[in-house]
Amino acid sequence: METYDNLKQGEKGAWVSIAAYILLSAFKISMGYITGSEALTADGVNNTTDIVVSLAVLIGLRISRKPPDRDHPYGHMRAETIASLVASFIMFAAGIQVIIQAARSFMEGDLQPPGLLAAWIALFSAVCMWFVYMYNSRLARRINNKSLMAAALDNRSDAFVSIGAAAGIFGARLGLPVLDSIAALLVGVVICKTAWDIFSDASHALTDGFDDEKLKVFQDTVRNTPGVKGIRDIRARVHGSNILLDVVVEVSAELSVEQSHFISDEIERRMHSKHKVDNVHVHIEPYTEAERQVERQDE
Repeated sequence: METYDNLKQGEKGAWVSIAAYILLSAFKISMGYITGSEALTADGVNNTTDIVVSLAVLIGLRISRKPPDRDHPYGHMRAETIASLVASFIMFAAGIQVIIQAARSFMEGDLQPPGLLAAWIALFSAVCMWFVYMYNSRLARRINNKSLMAAALDNRSDAFVSIGAAAGIFGARLGLPVLDSIAALLVGVVICKTAWDIFSDASHALTDGFDDEKLKVFQDTVRNTPGVKGIRDIRARVHGSNILLDVVVEVSAELSVEQSHFISDEIERRMHSKHKVDNVHVHIEPYTEAERQVERQDE
């Protein structure tokens, strides 16, 4: 129940991002055309793609809140990941469009310095996005939601992009109008890089990939649990914002079922307290004297 309450709280962060991006993108694109700033226009286009990302996060959170059913016994948590994957394609297309537009400006050769107002608008946007980033990152850490944290990091990158756009505009006003187009080009590259990062993380999770270093940390926690003699197998996969862990442990063959069950409960408790992993499936196997002898021979 706590997981679904956290998902509902995460929707607040998505709505904050959507509202900020709608206002800023409309303002920056219109002012970019008025002031003649390629960088500010590109920054505004970047924010329109971020609307899609925030909507994807919102939709994913909404679907993820649906309880398990006959077709989805593990729940609908992966909807977050699928939504992020779709958003990455849209972001990449927008980034390519910005790069093409910046390249056209170079080819046309008739570059005019943009109005100084564009730079101040970009800086104002950077400040706004930094406050949105602070809000979403704190909320994501409090509810332990990875998709919202990804959106928060996107908010932070947008603040940096706006600062870069402002720097390009100021440079153009100092007598190098080409810097405005260069800033627009860099914005397009940042959009494509962000899209690739989101695509890589989402595709890795959807194919049941998992961080090997994090799995080793989980393995150490299980191995150090009192009563565990050995680990035969351990596997983990990402399911939305949750982690599903399957582990086969060996315990003394002389233990009763109740004692073995206590060890299993202790593993689950430690995984929750140390790593916030709630979905742990523990299978118990007997650890016999014959296995001890085999281990001594291997040594």
